[in-house]
Amino acid sequence: MKKIIFGLLVGIMFVLSGCNDDDGYSLSDMWIGFGIFQSDEADNYKIVMDNKDVLILIASNYPPGWGERYDNGERVLVNYTILGDNLDDDGNIESYSVKVNSIEDILMKGIMEITPENEDSIGNDPIVVEDYWMTDSLLSFKLKYWGYNGIHFLNLVKKPSMLMAPGIQPFELELRHNANDDDDAVYYTAYVSFSLNSLRIEGVDSVSFVVTATDYDGVEFSEEGVFNYSDLPDVIRPSENN
Repeated sequence: MKKIIFGLLVGIMFVLSGCNDDDGYSLSDMWIGFGIFQSDEADNYKIVMDNKDVLILIASNYPPGWGERYDNGERVLVNYTILGDNLDDDGNIESYSVKVNSIEDILMKGIMEITPENEDSIGNDPIVVEDYWMTDSLLSFKLKYWGYNGIHFLNLVKKPSMLMAPGIQPFELELRHNANDDDDAVYYTAYVSFSLNSLRIEGVDSVSFVVTATDYDGVEFSEEGVFNYSDLPDVIRPSENN
């Protein structure tokens, strides 16, 4: 498991004054967002953002070969500057050529089933849900928790009694946190995404779910959602970093 310390200040967009390039984009403008990293055999890199924008990575602040440390399909948080746009045959923007200012990998996991063997390791420590959103088959969270220098585990779990059948819905999911007895010294922010693909039922194009979590005051977070995969490929998120 990765140590979940992402104390990142995330905004929708930062705009700074500066000169413009020939396409009308300022070289001092920066955007920040989440997406899926993709690469090919020729080491061409791109990121498909949560809002469906496609970023073609043609420059960066990193040394050559930096993209090799990212797996195809890995979840990332990227800070980038737009250098230009690429048009399709109809004159519509189909992608952006960008410079990567900074990039971080984001924890991405599947749904875990609770068993007698993993019940203790999953933990039952409080967790604060600050924000959440769905993109295709991913359910993403902005979470906060107290810690110091220990390794924390975050999981989205369901009980094995929740059979994969259309009549048993909504799926009951729970965010679980194991602080591993870490000290409550620093209030950390973590971003994590969970693939919902294991909830798919053959012959059905959508399923409903409810996700819950409990914070430090004992207040329960509870939200319902629908995972509609009617227009999604069988597998759209090939990489899950545990």
